[in-house]
Amino acid sequence: MTLQTDLEKKVDKYQKLTEKALNEIKIKDGITPKEMKIAKDFLSMTTNYLNDGKYYKEKGELLVALASFSYAHAWMDAGVRARIFHAEDDQLFTLP
Repeated sequence: MTLQTDLEKKVDKYQKLTEKALNEIKIKDGITPKEMKIAKDFLSMTTNYLNDGKYYKEKGELLVALASFSYAHAWMDAGVRARIFHAEDDQLFTLP
């Protein structure tokens, strides 16, 4: 396997993983208005980085795409750890 092929597979894997995580994550019930604002900001950052990753993947800038997908996922994971997002899948998230 070439380095390029390996990178292409990783980019595809992390894009799919991040999209799956975004479809599964939920804002927790019963959080404060301040926490809701933070949760929405985290989701906005997630979406922005996910879209950036798609853009860079399309342009062939695979390292930047991979970094963008990783950042997108990190925003969701941080929200789970901060207990503003509800998630149950310990394969997608670092559960508290």
